[in-house]
Amino acid sequence: MNRREFNRNLAVTALGAISQGPGSAMARGKIRNVTEAATQEAPFRLSVMLWTVFRDLPFEQRLEKVAEAGYKCVELVGEYEKWSEDDFTRANVKRSELEITFDTTAGLKYGVSNPNDREALLADLRKALVAMGRLECPSIILLSGDTVSGMTREAQHRSCIDGLKAAAKLVEGRTIAGKPVQLLLETIDPEENPKYFLTSAAEAFEIVKAVNHPQVKFLYDFFHEQIAEGNLIEKLEKNIEHVGVVHIADVPGRHEPGTGEINYQSIFRKLAELSFGGVAAMEFLPTGDPVAQLRAAREMAMQCCRTARNREEASVGK
Repeated sequence: MNRREFNRNLAVTALGAISQGPGSAMARGKIRNVTEAATQEAPFRLSVMLWTVFRDLPFEQRLEKVAEAGYKCVELVGEYEKWSEDDFTRANVKRSELEITFDTTAGLKYGVSNPNDREALLADLRKALVAMGRLECPSIILLSGDTVSGMTREAQHRSCIDGLKAAAKLVEGRTIAGKPVQLLLETIDPEENPKYFLTSAAEAFEIVKAVNHPQVKFLYDFFHEQIAEGNLIEKLEKNIEHVGVVHIADVPGRHEPGTGEINYQSIFRKLAELSFGGVAAMEFLPTGDPVAQLRAAREMAMQCCRTARNREEASVGK
């Protein structure tokens, strides 16, 4: 059996396990084995940003749907802010049952570009770290916030650096679930928020490099950067060591890969070629059945990683 036949059979086995339902012990075991085998083909983990899918369901059922789609990682946006002790317990029991990890969260109220918000930002971060510890979630997204009236662009740029350095001191050497706590700086495109300060990935990379801390990385959101400036792959190649997480959605519409103008097959192959070891999170609004669309996006990523690996093996064999 060659690799192509093996991967085809692997996919059939996965669908067979899923069809038995996530509640079946046999199905869970098969899904786990298939997921682990397939994940070995990619250097990065695949995740789902939860705000985009299953929003009409209770939290635990949303996790079940993510598992049904074949994912073992989930990203949050502060869904836990008003949770009770029982809510935390139920969430942890369910993620343990499904063998799901929370890789990243977001939702801090204050940004790093306004020096007047610095103490409030750090207070928010301290509070978030407590919840992150309870959920064993090691990474959190930080935003720049909006442009500040009366401040020069240079001053706000400097404030982003200083704010991230101050935040880095809070997580210096700190681990959650055995992993270093990671601060992720994210840009937002100017169409989504015309007031937002940090819209350029190129500038964000400059800031992360200036902070120069191993626990501070960039969250490369291809959807936002395609709208803001484009030229996605060249920036990825030049700055891969500073990227902790990438977000996946197509332009226009923030839908699944293949619905718009971004060549995600090339991006997934490049991530594999660069041995990206972080997280690639699906943050798209599905145009059809969410489980089916998430499965398709996952298979696209896996197939592209297999292609990249086959090319590398063929090159080495010459």
